[in-house]
Amino acid sequence: MDLKLQNLNIEKDFLKAQLNPHFLFNTLNNLYGLVVKKDPSAPEAIINISDLMAYTLYESNTEKVPVQKEIDFIQNYFYLERMRYSADKDITLEISVEDDIDNIQIAPLLSFTFIENAFKYGLKSAENNFLKISIDIVNNIFYFAIENNKEKNSVKKTSFGGIGVKNVEKRLNLIYPDNHELITEDRESSFFVSLSINLT
Repeated sequence: MDLKLQNLNIEKDFLKAQLNPHFLFNTLNNLYGLVVKKDPSAPEAIINISDLMAYTLYESNTEKVPVQKEIDFIQNYFYLERMRYSADKDITLEISVEDDIDNIQIAPLLSFTFIENAFKYGLKSAENNFLKISIDIVNNIFYFAIENNKEKNSVKKTSFGGIGVKNVEKRLNLIYPDNHELITEDRESSFFVSLSINLT
């Protein structure tokens, strides 16, 4: 068990090392665009970027974090990515929390790979672009779903996602054995991911 936990930490650190350079590049580009346009939302964006980097570099170093902090991280990241697109784009994030989540914890960054991939690879078609994220917490179960369009002529991959997704699967199996369900679907015109985790 100790060896498994050690490998888990190595994989999580590797995942974070993968995320940070791409993440920092995107967020700094977002901020640059706001500053050039003298957008009044630039100060808020700077605070969000600072919070996001603090979370990925420091707060997520533990095996589990308060679920509210994970939700805040997702909201901040979504806000920054959403600013890159026009208001008429069908890009939504819906969050519903039916429980008192003050004492509920979750392993960090489990859904981030899917969100990052959706923004990175989706929204490229000339028409029918969409990206929809929903998060629900009911009876201590974390429900996450994301779907984004893909180009009509894109070739279906033999396996969904890359090494980041594989790392997420390994972390889920080690931290939440028999307490999670992950579904990934490469559909005809979209990618879909559903993840549920029993947090009790």
